[in-house]
Amino acid sequence: MKMSGDLCINDSLPAPHTPWLPLKPFLGRSKAGIYGDFVAQVDDTVGQVLKVLDDQGMAENTIVIFTSDNGPVWYDADEKKFRHASTGPFRGMKGDAWEGGHRMPFVVRWPGVAKAGSTSEVTICHTDFLATAADILNAKVPAGQAQDSVSFAAVLKDGSKKQTRETTIHQSSGRVLALRSGDWKLIPGLGSGGFSEPRKEKPVKGGPMGQLYNLRTDPGETTNRYLEEPELVEKLTKQHEEITGR
Repeated sequence: MKMSGDLCINDSLPAPHTPWLPLKPFLGRSKAGIYGDFVAQVDDTVGQVLKVLDDQGMAENTIVIFTSDNGPVWYDADEKKFRHASTGPFRGMKGDAWEGGHRMPFVVRWPGVAKAGSTSEVTICHTDFLATAADILNAKVPAGQAQDSVSFAAVLKDGSKKQTRETTIHQSSGRVLALRSGDWKLIPGLGSGGFSEPRKEKPVKGGPMGQLYNLRTDPGETTNRYLEEPELVEKLTKQHEEITGR
């Protein structure tokens, strides 16, 4: 997203979505197969855009945000073959209710405002872009519009700012709506809900009906706390039902 005065332009790259068609100069560059090579091409393309902004003297008056709409398609076999964990420490991939499915890279360049090299642990959602852009431009969002959009402009200006939203709902390709509230995440079902196996699991007698993870202590979602925290499950389930109507 680029802004100059009252101008806002949002550009989207089709890469590295399928079909994977990296140009010849990028073939073999990543050492992670044709998918990795396509990602390398995306990186190069973004570099070209930044260079043009610098060369044209527009960098100081331009916000550049680099992010993605979902995680990669990267199976266990790919990780073993290329010795590369595409989602880092996070579990799962595109389509999954697990973090690897929807915890996206989010990189911002805003010279003179966003401190270079700074990071933030604030949870945001792509629906927050509208409220954030309006906030930056001192524009008003029409009444009744973008009700699920929360501005994170203050976080961009000061990375030490605290959480902007209490809860976040995210959806997997299997229509599983997970609820993130603070450090906790509730998935009202078993399995990934997406591409990773098992996609769905039937509860067993005495076992959990869903999944509960503390993402601060267990970002890899290795330990299901569903049975250990019944009061929390009840609270988050109620929130989930109120928000989603399910």
